[in-house]
Amino acid sequence: MFQVNMTLEERMSRATVAWMRKEPALAGVLMIGETYLEKTFRGKEFTACTNGRDEWYCRSFMEALNDPQIRFVKIHEVYHKMYRHPTTWGHLSKINPVLANMAMDYVIDWMIMEAYGKDGFVEMPENIAYGDGQFFSKCCYDPQFAGWDTAKVFWHLHRELGEDGKGDPGNGGQNGDGETGQVFDEIDFDGAEEMTREERQELEREIDEAIRQGALVAGKMGSGGNRDIDELLQPKIDWREAFREWFTATCAGRDQSTWRRPNRRYLASGHYMPSQISETVASVHCSNDMSGSIGDAEAKIMVTETVNICETVFPDELHITYWDTEVCGYEKYDNTELDTVAERTKPVGGGGTDPTVVPEFLKEKDIKPEATVVLTDGHFWGGWGDWDHPVLWVIIDNKGAKPPFGSVIHVSREDFMNG
Repeated sequence: MFQVNMTLEERMSRATVAWMRKEPALAGVLMIGETYLEKTFRGKEFTACTNGRDEWYCRSFMEALNDPQIRFVKIHEVYHKMYRHPTTWGHLSKINPVLANMAMDYVIDWMIMEAYGKDGFVEMPENIAYGDGQFFSKCCYDPQFAGWDTAKVFWHLHRELGEDGKGDPGNGGQNGDGETGQVFDEIDFDGAEEMTREERQELEREIDEAIRQGALVAGKMGSGGNRDIDELLQPKIDWREAFREWFTATCAGRDQSTWRRPNRRYLASGHYMPSQISETVASVHCSNDMSGSIGDAEAKIMVTETVNICETVFPDELHITYWDTEVCGYEKYDNTELDTVAERTKPVGGGGTDPTVVPEFLKEKDIKPEATVVLTDGHFWGGWGDWDHPVLWVIIDNKGAKPPFGSVIHVSREDFMNG
């Protein structure tokens, strides 16, 4: 039972202090950003919310909780911040914001309860009546998602709901007792996008430093703690999944069935079936850095993955470039030739590295792709080029490379070759 003479502000403060004592490594992250107690968020009812930096809590909802539940809600929001959910998975929200939120909740709710729920330190809110007739039933918690990352959970839920992802989100995942979980809080993806690039970079640095300092205080940097901290500093995701998600979100258009292009999966059996295509996708571009550290094997993997994603976005054309200090090779394939790309493509080059030559080449040849993926090691001096369309940088073995624009996937050579 909580003390009636304590204000909600005091109870929230006490929950923060309790977490600092329970898990000193999280002390720094707990102090990042501002905390607000409000009735509504962006004009609508809510429970809790974060944009990756600040936290908002619904006053009436928090007042209805006991202390272990308050501690759960507090650390739930902190985990969203610590794992950079609003910035890392914003592209999933563009596909289906409800499923993206559910996927993140399924991941962190299991982590929280596994680590802190067994001794009663935290308790998931359940059947909470609050505000003006508002009701929260159950959190998104299911042991079947133990150890999964957000992308894997998202696509599992997406498959359960069908390709359009517009069904009842509750059908996609259930609690351990067979009942459907409910989206717990709000992720302010819009607020995260409203941050300037400088603000996002500063937030990243602040979170990284908070984790490092927290680990030092907790004495975990010596014996076995480094691996856990490294995973927080650089959350490991499947680069192929991230690649597919970026292309799907970037090239998402007006999907419809068409008989103009046969679905090649059915041709072998003699059936001529329509394909699901996006009428807005004219072409995509795969660009490969062929400097000394990037070889033919890496380039062919990147081309193969791009061809695979073309089965989903189905562009009219696929453009491939190979470059070092100039564009050394250029290939163009239409959508009927995709099956032969892997065996026909010929990586060339092997000198220095200057990515600025690629957008110049595209402009010179009047090539206007919907999206470009660039494979590179990021080891070059000078600019990154003047691009006029969405770009995804897949950077091998160089976490220090920070393109000033576009999206980035950092991947180790081992994971790239074997992942």
